[in-house]
Amino acid sequence: MSLIPLDYGTLRVLWWLLLGALLIGFAVLDGFDLGVAALLPAVAKTDEERRVALNLVGPVWEGNQVWLITGGGAIFAAWPLLYAASFSGLYLAMLLLLVALILRPVGFKYRSKLTDARWRSAWDGLLCGSGVVASLVFGVAMGNLLLGLPFGAEPTTLRPVYEGHLFQLFTPFALLAGVLSVTMLLAHGAAFLAWRAGGDVAVRAHRVGALLALITTALFVIGGLWVAYGLDGHVVTSAIDPGRASDPAHKTVEVIRGAWMHNFARWPWMWAAPILGVVSSALAAVLLWRGAKMPAFLATALTICGVILTVGFALFPFLMPSSLQPASGLTVWDASSSHFTLWVMLLATVVFLPIVVAYTGWVYRVMRGPVTPESISRLPNAY
Repeated sequence: MSLIPLDYGTLRVLWWLLLGALLIGFAVLDGFDLGVAALLPAVAKTDEERRVALNLVGPVWEGNQVWLITGGGAIFAAWPLLYAASFSGLYLAMLLLLVALILRPVGFKYRSKLTDARWRSAWDGLLCGSGVVASLVFGVAMGNLLLGLPFGAEPTTLRPVYEGHLFQLFTPFALLAGVLSVTMLLAHGAAFLAWRAGGDVAVRAHRVGALLALITTALFVIGGLWVAYGLDGHVVTSAIDPGRASDPAHKTVEVIRGAWMHNFARWPWMWAAPILGVVSSALAAVLLWRGAKMPAFLATALTICGVILTVGFALFPFLMPSSLQPASGLTVWDASSSHFTLWVMLLATVVFLPIVVAYTGWVYRVMRGPVTPESISRLPNAY
């Protein structure tokens, strides 16, 4: 009898689900940080108002960004071939993302060091730019997964070989996905400001957030139609053995127009994801326009869940399709670590992930309540 009670195929699916949960956790929690920073010029007109916005996310952005690091660690340990193909092939895109993310803590810390208006405006501009760039890169990456990335695999070593370049990533569909990501996360940030800020900042956030949520709805629908009728999808046509050792070279893949919609026909319950994305985004627009606070924030969070789940469901079982050598595309069944490694990691996750979630909830409970100019003036360590 095996010492591991779960079979290899089940563990692979569980880790696919966990990876999706980590991506959603990062997008929901760090998404409003990026959105708030990107919205500074639109919702905060004075230095006092900008300080209100920054101090809303200042105490929590570091913890939120840990979800990205956790996701990267999960990819490294559970999906080593995916990690090798994505982090090496997309090196310049990753570097651009890291520069944008590194500018955030520098901006938060250095902005308040001087009271000079030009100094603070310069850092505000960098914070805004970092929020837009990071949001755009995340969306472009998701769009390129649906397009397929130009990589292959050496037949003897299975080493991924990437043959694309940075500007090749910014195709029309990928840019659409990037703009969708920007509007979605900015709407999420606006909903957070509308909920937690006060005064003119909240009023502007309601108005801007409603418009952004409407744009997000339209872009998501357009993107879905594009995927259904204008993109080639990948289908594994050879027999799939969920318990076989990882080896992406032993399968055949057919490229078919509209194939990314096959999973929705095979498992109709998956339609819940795109429906959630569209309905939640439209609802967020209505709630923000009517001045709702926490319900609007929950609606934008559900929008993010719906969009990410839609992409994940469409791609399954693919993790990273290849446009260069379709048969070398990485799937859930041929890109994972060993059976034993996945099991040990699952045990560690069952122990530590609830601790992380509980601590995150405790931090948000402690930091609850509105941030106002008066509350900032009473705190000497405020940004």
